[in-house]
Parts: sequence; structure tokens; C-alpha cells
Amino acid sequence: MEILKNIFREYDIRGVYNTELNEEVAYHIGRAFGTNLRRKNIKETVVAHDNRLSSDTLEENLVHGLVDCGIIVRRIGLATTPMCYFAANYLKTNSSMMITASHNPKEYNGFKFSYNGIHNAYGKEVMEIYDLIEKQDYEDGHGTIVNDDIKEAYINLVINKLDIKRKIKVVYDCGNGTASVIAKDIFKRLPNIEAIPLFDESDGNFPNHHPDPCIEENLAVLKKMVIDNHADVGVGYDGDADRVGFIDEKGHFIEIDKFLAIMWNYLYDKVEKKECLFDVKCSKTLEDELIKLGVKPVEYRTGNSYTRCASAEGNYPLSGELSGHVYFRDKWPGYDDGIYVGMRLIEMLSNTDRPLSSYLDGLEKYYSTPEIKVKTTDDKKFQIVDKMKDYCEKKGYHFITLDGVKVKFDDGFALVRASNTGPNITMRFEAKDENRLAIIKKEFEEELKKYL
Repeated sequence: MEILKNIFREYDIRGVYNTELNEEVAYHIGRAFGTNLRRKNIKETVVAHDNRLSSDTLEENLVHGLVDCGIIVRRIGLATTPMCYFAANYLKTNSSMMITASHNPKEYNGFKFSYNGIHNAYGKEVMEIYDLIEKQDYEDGHGTIVNDDIKEAYINLVINKLDIKRKIKVVYDCGNGTASVIAKDIFKRLPNIEAIPLFDESDGNFPNHHPDPCIEENLAVLKKMVIDNHADVGVGYDGDADRVGFIDEKGHFIEIDKFLAIMWNYLYDKVEKKECLFDVKCSKTLEDELIKLGVKPVEYRTGNSYTRCASAEGNYPLSGELSGHVYFRDKWPGYDDGIYVGMRLIEMLSNTDRPLSSYLDGLEKYYSTPEIKVKTTDDKKFQIVDKMKDYCEKKGYHFITLDGVKVKFDDGFALVRASNTGPNITMRFEAKDENRLAIIKKEFEEELKKYL
């Protein structure tokens, strides 16, 4: 069987259904994952899937592959990715396989998997699956399927980890993604929340907007609903509900780095360890605010599997990355859950009389570009980053190489890195004023053009 190597990404397997991924590929991924489980002496695994149109059939074939390896499959069915993480811990398998393409367009699907219940596989562990399929080097056996219902246990975990004092009005946008199957059940158990649902019918066609809440244009209807309903906050979830985006009561988009800064103000007196891990794409606004509070800033590379692993290893009370993955470890198990993260902001608002927008007023102001993606090839992207490092050395710039090259100026930064998920160079620029931002951006874009 021919299998495309490019669908095996840095921290998951992802591709277009029926051209890059199909039922046969799913079966062989099941065989390879099951083989690794057997060789690690892991006897059972949780399997779940999101609401994409192709997820049912991919899940069925993946399960078949696992059973043919002799694995006990704990099947929880249609679920968010955080529900899958929860199930792996709750059912004490620790191992899990989630069929999802997260926030990708509807034609995509994919697989996120874990062997330890702490973080997802990444890098070499993802490529091991490809190598096993290439060699057809599989373990054989006769596994079984157990159908588990973890919904009530998951809902109870979420509501028991909250302290919501006064009434808060919330508009929540499921984007027709998998959050649709659980969000309403959680909101209705919380009497101090007046919840107004938006696009909460499960529909893998995503007919209303692309399910990525960290891109502001996807939250246009949410903004309007917040203003029209005089809501305290708007919360949006991505396709598999592990990421989140926010709108304040005035209809303004709140980036995740600013959310982290706001939440650390609330958490500071409640936690012992005063350190925050965040990825290189985050604004200096966050770093400035952390230092002002007395919280140690810990900068780290981008990528959900990396940041979740580092968050667990460092046991940071609150950490996250600009893409919307946020990890609470103060009274939560530490995995990224968009629904729970949204609830924590609601909890904060309910414990004060201040409007959400007021928390932004004291933050240091910087001007930032969105993430800029430049097409190249997987082979060339790392060579290009090396050339940009050489350029920065020649210029005598102060820079770090945690993830690509990030030049730190007194009044901003320039970030150039190789994408973890595709054949792209990704860039982000920031400065204290818009003119300076344009100068920094122009310099690095012109230098990059020489190597494309």
C-alpha cells in the first residue's frame, strides 16, 4: 500500500480525506499504533472522533486495525478532543487516539495520539507510525471493543472545578464543531450563567464560518451577538474544542496572550508557583505584564504537543500559546480544553464587578501583525531559517533560536520560523508604533525573498 509521507506532521497525522487519507490508511494507522502499544506493553487505548463527515468511517477502520493487533479498544464515540484526553485518564488507559483535523477545512481529517496521557506524540513518535506502515511490521492478535460513556463524568469534572459567583451573560459559538455535542449540557448545569448559543448544531460542513476562533474574522457574528445581547463575554471554540477565542463586552477580539496576562492577574494570589510558559509567537505585552506582576516569563517553542509537554514537566499553573491552546494546572488536570478555559474567564468575571474590557486598559500596547505564512517546500524551509540566522548574526542583532529565529529589539521583535504543520515559513512582527512595525516587517520580508 502506498502511503503519503507528508501527512505525517510534526505532532499529528493530517491530510485531505479521500486523496491523502482514506479507510485503508486509517486501518494501517490502527495496525501501526496498536503495534507500538503492544511493544510498549500497553494493552488498551481510548478511541474517539470529532464530528467531521469522514470521522465515523475512519474511526471504524482504525478500530479494526487496533483489534487486529490484539488491543482492547475503549470506544467513546463522538467527543471533543479534551473529552478524549479526559477519558484516557478517567479510564486509566493513558493511551488515546483522537480522529480530528482540529480547525482545518471540512475536507481534512487526521489523528492525534498519546502513549502516556500527559501529552500527544510528536516528532519521531509520529514518524514511527509511518515507518511501521511502510514495513508492514505489525503485531497480530484478537482484541476487543468496549463502548464507554464518559459524558457525565466529564461534565462533573468541569463544573466541579469552577467557582462562579455572580450572574454572567455569555454568548458561546460552537462554529458547528464538536463542542456542539457537549457545551449546552455544561452551560445548563451552571445556574449563574445566562448562556446564548450560536451555531451549536453539530454539522461537519461548518456552514457558518471556519472553525478557528483565533482568527478574528471567524468571530464576526459572535461580536455582533455579544453587542446586541449586552453580554459580558463571547467565547468561541475550534472544530474539536481544544482551542478557544474571546470577545469582550464591547465586541473587541482578545488575543490569547492578552487573555493569559488578564488571567495571571486573577490567579497570582491563588497559586504558589509564579511562572508562566508561553510560545515565541506571543506579544511582549504578556512578558511585560508578567514581570510587572512578579511572575517569571518562560518563553518556549510553538506547537501544542511541545507546549503541553513542557507545561506538565514544569507544572506551570497557567500557560499557553497564541494559537489558543491554554493549560491550567492549578485545579485542572492540565490538558487544553477550550470549554473549560472559557469557563475560567467567566469565573474570573463572576468574582468581580469589572467589565472584561477594563482588564485590557492597563496592558502595555504593542502593534503586531497576524501570523504571516509564506509558501516554500518542506526541504527548503529549514535552510531558509538557517540563512535568516546568518543574516541576523551579520547584523549583530540579539536573537534567540528556540523555534526558528526571533530577533528581540528594544521596541519589538521579528520572528521567522519553519511551520510545524506544512511547507511554509511563518513570520510575525511587533513594535511599539505602527511606523516601526512597518520598518521591521519590510526588512525581514525583503531578506526572506532572497532565499525563496
